[in-house]
Amino acid sequence: MKIGLYFGSFNPIHHGHLIIASHIINHGLVDQVWLIVSPQNPLKASPSLLNEFHRLHLARLAIAEDDTHIKVSEVEFSLPKPSYTIDTLTYLSEKHPHHQFSVIMGSDSFQNLPKWKNYSLILQQYKVLVYIRPNHSMPDKLPNNVSIVKAPLLDISATYIRHCIQEKKSIRYLVPEPVRLEIEKAGYYLH
Repeated sequence: MKIGLYFGSFNPIHHGHLIIASHIINHGLVDQVWLIVSPQNPLKASPSLLNEFHRLHLARLAIAEDDTHIKVSEVEFSLPKPSYTIDTLTYLSEKHPHHQFSVIMGSDSFQNLPKWKNYSLILQQYKVLVYIRPNHSMPDKLPNNVSIVKAPLLDISATYIRHCIQEKKSIRYLVPEPVRLEIEKAGYYLH
């Protein structure tokens, strides 16, 4: 099975993430997308990062009605921290040799790829599906394993959603309704 791994803090997960995952599945690029909730991104130290188990729970709420095509994975919770993509890919490839894994990322992440641990191994051994983010263009010449995906983008971010919450503004329509209800009930991101 072709599995697209979509790594992220998902702080919180929102419709933009889900639209990209759905688009990649709908266009036959992968059979399933696994949302890899990263407990700690080595390039993103953030005091606004919600506890990883809460972010995992919100991601599971977000996909509860479509868990045949989109799955949520806590694989990085049991791996050494911080989470390095190459280590997770190696672990998953050994654990699931019958799956063919690819990495889903935005063009902003692709620009940072040279800062990643063993990034050349990722480019050699795995297909990379890149969706274009505003103000983050891609080079004209790409490695063979890299494909550009013309996914529809919403100009929203987890940072914007957190600011809305702190300013007591509605996040309805920005996140799936079960996610909004859980964030409000638990009081996440208020401080």
